[in-house]
Amino acid sequence: MNLTIMSSHRISGEQPHVFEKSNDQITGEELTQPLNNGELLRGRYEIRERIGQGGTGSIFLAEDNRLEGRLCAIKEVAYDRALPTEVLEQAREQFFREASVLARLDHPNLPKVSDYFSNDNRDYLVMDYVPGKDLRERMLDAKRNKEFISENEVLRWAVQLADALDYLHQQDPPIIHRDIKPSNLKLTASGLLKLVDFGLVKIMAPDEVTITVIHGQGTALYTPLEQYGGDDTHTDARADIFAFGATLYHLLTNEPPSEARKRFLDTRSLTPLRDINPHVSIRVERAILWAMSLHPDNRPKTVAIFRDALFGNQEIPSNPKLNNSSFEMPKLVIFPQEQIAGYILAGLFLLGLIATVAR
Repeated sequence: MNLTIMSSHRISGEQPHVFEKSNDQITGEELTQPLNNGELLRGRYEIRERIGQGGTGSIFLAEDNRLEGRLCAIKEVAYDRALPTEVLEQAREQFFREASVLARLDHPNLPKVSDYFSNDNRDYLVMDYVPGKDLRERMLDAKRNKEFISENEVLRWAVQLADALDYLHQQDPPIIHRDIKPSNLKLTASGLLKLVDFGLVKIMAPDEVTITVIHGQGTALYTPLEQYGGDDTHTDARADIFAFGATLYHLLTNEPPSEARKRFLDTRSLTPLRDINPHVSIRVERAILWAMSLHPDNRPKTVAIFRDALFGNQEIPSNPKLNNSSFEMPKLVIFPQEQIAGYILAGLFLLGLIATVAR
């Protein structure tokens, strides 16, 4: 059984900690008491300030006192308060196993994981701090100026994100990010894109059942249908492709895409990109809508295929049922009143004819 930890920055550094079983239940107060500015973790990381908070815990900016001038991002992992002690211990052990896998990652578009440790019944993940604006801020700047980010610029970012995701998906076992969105993509001063948060990462292990330990299923605007709920058995690389497409939709239109659950109920709720931003090419619009198909079988099979479709190097299905796929709700056929009246009269005539013959 694979207990997937829903945390934020996965990291490495030392041998996995061995937990001893305890009969004491960890209380919610112990898990939620915040770190203070100036507090020193592990005699090394001095907390400067909290820079983020979500359903899986807080992120802190800290200074590494062993490496002068180095800033790092530290994720404090928050577990579900209702977890039984035994399940909590299994979850934390799985966290350290997964952290050791993520610590081996080395890609220019991923911040380097550098350390992980446990302190006072909490788990911490350390990785490079990436300064600069995230893509959500860039998009909001454009929206305030009543402009759109150019398609060429968005595609330059898309190439870098595709390289990072292809690298993650090609790992053995594959690593699925599951929380791709504009605010998790940051630009360095040199224009290098960084996918900064591994908050909902899933390391796929064959023939294992995944149980969500920390409740958090990604941001609804970018989350595919199959990622909802606690059982992640059916989540694979195509979930990242959906979120990738939804992210590009938002960046190109300044408008968030309709949630997958809403589209399930009303397939017309997703506005085509070019209806909002006519400067988007037909090719890019079709590729993005293909990636955002509700059913995973109707999406590009790999990130590389989606990337090629964005640049016209991959044929897009001519009728891919982009907005509804096989999740589409059945439509009721409504006939005009005159047609209904005609059917009723025809039925009455037929009944009368049958009655006459029966005599």
